[in-house]
Amino acid sequence: MSTIDLTPLYRTMVGFDRLAGMIDQASRLDGTQGYPPYNIERVDENAFAIDIAVAGFTEAELDIETKEGLLTVAGKKAENEDAGGRNFLHRGIAQRSFIRRFQLADHVLVTGAGLEHGVLRIELIREIPEEKKARKIEIGASAVAEQPRLIGKKKASDAA
Repeated sequence: MSTIDLTPLYRTMVGFDRLAGMIDQASRLDGTQGYPPYNIERVDENAFAIDIAVAGFTEAELDIETKEGLLTVAGKKAENEDAGGRNFLHRGIAQRSFIRRFQLADHVLVTGAGLEHGVLRIELIREIPEEKKARKIEIGASAVAEQPRLIGKKKASDAA
């Protein structure tokens, strides 16, 4: 895998170091891991869902946690669970423990999760705070009572 050097951007962009850190972290998170398979779906403009195939896991064996914009899903299978006399000729259904991480964008929150038919569905929503939303500015009479002044120039009334 090739490495991306973002050093030239640091010289001309201020405040984007967090974005570069997120890109670097995402490239290291799950680069080689393919288990368990998952889908990410856009349900609505501000709603998303992550479906993870967790066949053979119960709700008690799954753990979902968010911390500082990182969603972590872990499945812990008890070892020697199928030592009850089962003799597999082929074992193609993986039931090993796993950890899957997803970097969440700003203002994305987990609203719920459910397990049905071996698929864990995690619901997410983007809630943008009111102060960050676009607002319409009415065009009308100026709220400024006096005429704007140029810096360094005095009015005739100020000179007296």
